[in-house]
Amino acid sequence: MIFKLKLLLFRWSRKLKQFNYWLWAQAVFLALGLLRLLPARAAIEFSARVARIIGPWTSRHKVATDNLAKAYPEKSTAEVEAIARDMWDSMARLFAEYIFLDAIFDFDPYAKEPGLIEVDGIPIFERLRDEKKPHIFFTAHTGNFELLPICAATFGLNVTALFRPPNNPYIADRVLKARRTNMGHLVPSKAGAAWSLASILDEGGNVGMLVDQKFGRGVPSTFFGRPVKTNPLLAKLARQFDCDVYPARCIRLPGGRYRLELYERLELPRNAAGEVDVAATAQLLNDIVEKWVREYPGQWMWFHKRWG
Repeated sequence: MIFKLKLLLFRWSRKLKQFNYWLWAQAVFLALGLLRLLPARAAIEFSARVARIIGPWTSRHKVATDNLAKAYPEKSTAEVEAIARDMWDSMARLFAEYIFLDAIFDFDPYAKEPGLIEVDGIPIFERLRDEKKPHIFFTAHTGNFELLPICAATFGLNVTALFRPPNNPYIADRVLKARRTNMGHLVPSKAGAAWSLASILDEGGNVGMLVDQKFGRGVPSTFFGRPVKTNPLLAKLARQFDCDVYPARCIRLPGGRYRLELYERLELPRNAAGEVDVAATAQLLNDIVEKWVREYPGQWMWFHKRWG
């Protein structure tokens, strides 16, 4: 009898959780639908203004300010709050930009007049397009990182991106469909993802991934001088396929513009046997991301529990 009651409660709790996911998803879809009624620029600016007001009242704001205080112990409470509000501004823009990617991405390598997008590293894109070997690209949750694979495709460089779906399955399904439409091939971050990326590299393809998320089974490293666990996947793939690794990032500029930057390949640290050193490479990635974040702290996702 007790077992049946527990089973019944478990089933109801799952249904309640699914209903909660559905309810939140409908609210998100309604918000996106309303934003679609506005011109792209107006919708993005409106989202940013609202987020600056609402963001500090959410539970994630405390996570963000705690993270900022740990990363910048020298900053005052007012300075920490200012960066956190900038973060909400940037995250809200990212939310709205999902539905206006076609309007935002106006980069044309042959255009005479600059648009919303400017690109640093054009010769690198062109060179890699013609190389007959696999490459790994990495970035972080800075600016609108979603624009990077679109930019690569502009140069005829197809990149399969590793992507972590939202926990809400209804939102995840919608986001995955939108990203497939705009950004080409995607590999959801779940069991079997490493094998999928490995097969792409084995066939001479290109993969991209975000490297600034918490990974409980990761290798010990540091970020802003504090201990973290870092996903070793990129380093392991680079070691297995002996392929070049390239950093890339997006920076938000004044006036609703963006700068996409592709850097030259990294010299990865190697062990005595000449193989890529996984732990040292993980630390190198953290150091690069930390440099980016310190340069534009308000454009990084501080509410992520990177140190938790």
